[in-house]
Amino acid sequence: MLLAFSVAPSGRPARTADGPEAGSRAIASDEASVHDAVAEAVRIVRESGLPNHTDSMFTTIEGEWDEVFDVVKRATEAVGRYGSRVSLVIKADIRPGFTGELTGKLDRLEEAIGDASSPAAG
Repeated sequence: MLLAFSVAPSGRPARTADGPEAGSRAIASDEASVHDAVAEAVRIVRESGLPNHTDSMFTTIEGEWDEVFDVVKRATEAVGRYGSRVSLVIKADIRPGFTGELTGKLDRLEEAIGDASSPAAG
């Protein structure tokens, strides 16, 4: 499975009444920024060990259903500390029996582009 996702916080972060706790501390509003939240999500993806690629719009990860959604859940929870709500966009390509598609799909596309730009034999 390939899963592309984009996650971002919005709103003011909630303040915790019981003080900072590992993994649940809200980020104070003067500390919060979208790029810091996204960096936290991407860090979780990279530490997962799953094949991944990040571009300016999405992070794409490859793996089995449960492991991919576990990573997305943890990334979303981390981003949630930066705002009062989270926006999550997901697009998935579920193709049982295929692996290596993170680069394989792009390789096939590049090959097709190369074939299409070759001059026709006359």
